[in-house]
Amino acid sequence: MRVVFPETKKSGIPKMLLKNRRTIGVVAFFLALGHGVLLVLKRNFDFGDFQTSVVYLQGILLMGIFTLLAVTSNDWSIKKLKKNWKKLHQLTYLAMFLLTWHVADKMLGHWTYLTPLGIIGSTAITVLFVVRKWMEYQKESAKKTKAR
Repeated sequence: MRVVFPETKKSGIPKMLLKNRRTIGVVAFFLALGHGVLLVLKRNFDFGDFQTSVVYLQGILLMGIFTLLAVTSNDWSIKKLKKNWKKLHQLTYLAMFLLTWHVADKMLGHWTYLTPLGIIGSTAITVLFVVRKWMEYQKESAKKTKAR
């Protein structure tokens, strides 16, 4: 948000999000875990069946990523993993794209009152990320051009 919408710095929202990002991530993990457990119990999935695993591949991958991130979202893991902690937590970006795909794939045919919120939210965050990366790329390209 700070890069794409610099005026949000004044509101304090980006600062608050950065300050609480670990807590937000762990809460998101537990929400996702609850979602997954309830879905498995409701539909009585058989993960031994290859077809079931293929259909729910995005969710399975997301839970794996979210679990790794949640388990390592503490000071001890940061100290032990050092530079690898940052590399591991870059899985957040993969999870962001997988989540957008997962929500769109699973919910587009089964609309509820939460579907538009999920689709808009996950898509907006992904678009903000892509725009931010594009802006950073443009800035770096301009610096390299000036250096020549």
